[in-house]
Amino acid sequence: MSHYELIGFDMDGTILNSQKTISHRTLEAVNRAARMGKRVILSTGRCISELEEFRDVLANVSHYVCESGALIYDAVNQSILHSETLPRDLVEQVLETAAHEDVMVYMMSKGQALANASQVADTSHYHMGVYQEMMDRVVNKTDDIAALYRKHPFPVEKLNLFSASADIRERLHSRICGLPLAIAFAEGASLELSPLNVSKASGLVWLCGHLDIPLHQTIIVGDADNDAQVLQIAGLSVAMGNALPHIKELCDVVVADNDHDGCAEAVDRYLLEA
Repeated sequence: MSHYELIGFDMDGTILNSQKTISHRTLEAVNRAARMGKRVILSTGRCISELEEFRDVLANVSHYVCESGALIYDAVNQSILHSETLPRDLVEQVLETAAHEDVMVYMMSKGQALANASQVADTSHYHMGVYQEMMDRVVNKTDDIAALYRKHPFPVEKLNLFSASADIRERLHSRICGLPLAIAFAEGASLELSPLNVSKASGLVWLCGHLDIPLHQTIIVGDADNDAQVLQIAGLSVAMGNALPHIKELCDVVVADNDHDGCAEAVDRYLLEA
């Protein structure tokens, strides 16, 4: 068996296939790794409520580094271990900037998602149609999320801006890129905003310290830009076959794509190899 003790999977584009489900072979590999005493975690931009539908099927996943590292969750004891939040003044600046564009503001607070009901009703307009069913089910819907925040500020670990076009995303990025935020491009026309210096990488560092697992004994599997930093610090970085070209270039190895059980391959070839 290899010296690696922990494997972390991104969700969308990685452990989830194109149908947003987890294949039988991949699930078997996850469960086999756990039975062999390995630690299996999620490394994802999703919040806790967005992962709820997978809780039972991924019962052997012990922890979530979720919200792109801003929140660390103990999935076994169902408790938040650590979180980082955006300063109120920065949230208000972003909300003011977003108010002038066709953009859906999507906030994550204490592991829950919040957005405007009118926009959640048509996520395809914001190039997020593949998530329509999930958002209908898990998002806490409000009439005016910006007004709600200004009237009763609440902790925000992560703030997503789902734009109606890539051009809008570029304009938004040009206006907020100077703010002290961690900014990542995602999906077709989205921006993910996190507290400065917070990423999946910082989340992995925190969790490894908590679990007393050295970074060099970790494997991370991912496919997109918001995986880049954590892939660079992992003991072994694994790119999915469907990963962006520059993500493949920075990784140690490449496995099959998310529709052909690349995650199962990562477990069998690198985590549980003889």
